[in-house]
Amino acid sequence: MTLAALTACGTTDTSTEVNSQGMPGVLRVGIIPNMAPDKQSARYAPLKDYLATKLNTKIELFVATDYAGVVAALAAEKVDLAYLGGLTYVQAKAQVDVRPLVTETDRETGTKEYLSGIVVRSDSSYQSVDDVVDGKGTFAFGDVSSTSGSLYPRVMLNAAGASCSASAIDKCPPLGKVAFTGGHDAAAQAVLNGSADAGGIEMRILHRLENEGKVPKDRLRVVGSEKVMGYPWVMREALREKAASAITEAFLEIKQPELLDLMQTTGYQQVTDADYTSVEQRALELGLLTRG
Repeated sequence: MTLAALTACGTTDTSTEVNSQGMPGVLRVGIIPNMAPDKQSARYAPLKDYLATKLNTKIELFVATDYAGVVAALAAEKVDLAYLGGLTYVQAKAQVDVRPLVTETDRETGTKEYLSGIVVRSDSSYQSVDDVVDGKGTFAFGDVSSTSGSLYPRVMLNAAGASCSASAIDKCPPLGKVAFTGGHDAAAQAVLNGSADAGGIEMRILHRLENEGKVPKDRLRVVGSEKVMGYPWVMREALREKAASAITEAFLEIKQPELLDLMQTTGYQQVTDADYTSVEQRALELGLLTRG
């Protein structure tokens, strides 16, 4: 994340002038690039318009080139509200005073949790995560700070006998090679085109890629999955309580099918820091988070 990119996010200080909902003249919203960053801005345009109307303020959308970029923008006070993964949230709260507000109700689980999966090609001989580890092949992760594309796949691999740790982030013995592709779509493509024998991916994104025709249906097979606490929408505490209430209400009131489809959800639920205790503990165990 470059200084120039951070500067492009907006001014450093949140305006002291706020509207009746506690909103500054410009609400700066950061989005983690869980898919190709150049496609994220257009994808989230309908949500940007909705929030601008509900919160009666201008929305400035920022999509970083990597997950760490959104955390850096929060820490530099360049972003007020951010859509983070669970891991990115616990990393961010170690650097800046932030509060999780809401997350999606997952369509597949019907809860605040969604699924992280390990996938192989349909014609692979691997039938389980144990087979993936025993096969000593290549593995594709998403971004290193992705909860469902990095943290939880590493948890699953370790449970099957691998030794993934942050001391050597690019190694996960006995796997022969691991790669961080930068996003869930790239990880899926790596498995699909044979450059990786298996990969970690968020199942909602895999379903979206299949529905959009970017990954042919039935070409990838899931050999293991874990439930993960949902992506939190996180606010810098500098915006204060009135803003938190307005933002939370705006998400809880989303009923438009196009917005629900965009986020692959049936609606939103409130979350607190306590909901991410398990994510934090997993991250500490794997060395992806250090206590200050």
